[in-house]
Amino acid sequence: MTNRLDSFEVYRQKMNERILSINHLGIKRFFNLDTTAYQDGALSGKTKELLGLVASMVLRCNDCIDYHILQCVQAGWSDAELYEAFNVALIVGGSIVIPHLRHAVETLDLCRQRAADK
Repeated sequence: MTNRLDSFEVYRQKMNERILSINHLGIKRFFNLDTTAYQDGALSGKTKELLGLVASMVLRCNDCIDYHILQCVQAGWSDAELYEAFNVALIVGGSIVIPHLRHAVETLDLCRQRAADK
């Protein structure tokens, strides 16, 4: 059965491929910059994904929240650690983040259910 997280991943992959097929230098550079920013450096890539998640929640971008939760789960963050990050986002962003907190919790639940189903 397909859920919204599965649909998100399929759509993201399809549209990223389409966007990159445009072959625009600036767009390609931005995509590369985004990918490179999350690689290990002075901070681990794992930590950077958590930072990306908090920023995405504060900026109220549900697609970004989904992406970073998937990356954080893959990187091995525990639910308790992710809940701490959710709290930081809520404190920084204020009550306007609450709908995105709901979204984040649902996404994490979907990720954990997916893993349990495998």
